[in-house]
Amino acid sequence: MGSCPSVKNILVLDSEGKRVAVKYYGDEWPTASSKLAFEKSVFVKTQKTGAKAEADVVMFDGHIVVYKFDQDLHFFVTGGEEENELILASVLQGFSDAVEILLRKIVNKRTALENLDLIFLCIDEVVDGGIVLETDANVIAEKVLGHGLEGAGSFAEQSVSQAFATAKQHFMRSLLN
Repeated sequence: MGSCPSVKNILVLDSEGKRVAVKYYGDEWPTASSKLAFEKSVFVKTQKTGAKAEADVVMFDGHIVVYKFDQDLHFFVTGGEEENELILASVLQGFSDAVEILLRKIVNKRTALENLDLIFLCIDEVVDGGIVLETDANVIAEKVLGHGLEGAGSFAEQSVSQAFATAKQHFMRSLLN
């Protein structure tokens, strides 16, 4: 790829190491079983660390893996050993922050699964074919919301109506519980 930053995969796993959303680029892991084995190995390797609010970096099996944990979700971005860790960290931060914006700061497995379409759109806005496209969380969220809200106002205008919708959902759930 030369000087163009690239990513091997983006993983979102739950607190048990099971897939929530994953996307691989290239043919480094050609089979589903090799992908699952890589995910399990990375999860086990990073399980004992405390990468909560800040991203952490580990060299693993010839790859640089940048990761962070947010509640019961674990976010991973993998690059080749020649990649710049700071670029991979900015990809991770932009992606995880955009997910936080899109999930209205309720970043957990249940909310992620309920909004899986937004997470996959988010991944597609961050990386395309392994090439890094965007790392600004607000721009990523704006583009993702633009896919689902054709002709709607700006992100700032949408967030007010979404806040009311979220409050209504939480109120209804609290009545049902």
